[in-house]
Amino acid sequence: MKYRVRMDMSFTVETDARLLMDSGKALAEKAVSAGEVTEKDAKSFCEMEVCRHDEGLPCTLVERVAIIR
Repeated sequence: MKYRVRMDMSFTVETDARLLMDSGKALAEKAVSAGEVTEKDAKSFCEMEVCRHDEGLPCTLVERVAIIR
């Protein structure tokens, strides 16, 4: 059995988003994957994007930390 946490939060201030991303990266060392996967299809990950949906534009990936162990 594993305990899974999912979050999807948008912030108007980058430092707030970075704070949550840094916290997730720090905890990533303790996390395990949900089965055998590669970095590309990892189901356990921490990801930060610039979201421009309010401008009618797509998101841009800034950083992704995949858990593959």
